[in-house]
Amino acid sequence: MVVWINGDLLPDNEAKISVFDHGLVTGDGVFETVKVTNGTLFALSRHLVRLGRSAAGLGLAEPDMDQIRAGALAVVDASPMLPLARVRITVTAGMSALGSERGNSPLTTIVALAEQKPPAAAIDVVVAPWRRNEEGALAGLKTTSYAGNVRALAYAAERGGGEAIFANVAGNLCEGTGTNVFVAIGGKLITPPLSSGCLAGVTRGLVLEWFGAAEDELPLTALSNADEAFLTGTTRDVQPIRHVNGRKLAAVPGSITRKAAEVFAMRATESPDP
Repeated sequence: MVVWINGDLLPDNEAKISVFDHGLVTGDGVFETVKVTNGTLFALSRHLVRLGRSAAGLGLAEPDMDQIRAGALAVVDASPMLPLARVRITVTAGMSALGSERGNSPLTTIVALAEQKPPAAAIDVVVAPWRRNEEGALAGLKTTSYAGNVRALAYAAERGGGEAIFANVAGNLCEGTGTNVFVAIGGKLITPPLSSGCLAGVTRGLVLEWFGAAEDELPLTALSNADEAFLTGTTRDVQPIRHVNGRKLAAVPGSITRKAAEVFAMRATESPDP
């Protein structure tokens, strides 16, 4: 495999960053994961827009999006053709001292590719005991400070789950570690609003545009009490939820979930960069 770092395409065993990079020292960076199907990057433009929004929210300099786009395409072109893969775009604050204060160096930008397994037909989720802070400095930003997600996902795995779900500080349904959540109640499809602290997922946005749903505050109990529910995410598309904390939902997949998945698959095929 090859890796693109700051404009250079390198074999992965030669790709290196400094131990003084602030992304490594403190997790001071942002990232995007882009789905690649048979060599085609999906929704790259939307991912780059969100990358810029996350960088601005973190107070980083504006990344060079044209250069990053070229780097992503170069990595895909130089990699083996795979049925399904992911491209990871990471931007950090660059070199710094060994502390929280940033240095004055240019950003570090990395693009890498790895094979991706197809998502499971359905997933079991576990509610995490920790909460998202909808008023926090990182709310709604896709940053490399992911240790909380790693811990929550491990918590879910220990209990037989494939994803962990967070409530926010207000006690309302928020999101997963790397997913957004949709629930169907009484024939109405609902997803938490961005004000809940959830990430503005690219797949979430496309489901709202292509299929439709209400954005509304939901108590955490709405998930386990839903008639049906699904996750959305770059590596999952629309994935039905089967169990919530061991309790099976009534319909897996339900008719709304099935239709949303069908619409998403059709539109994504028609528009690889919507």
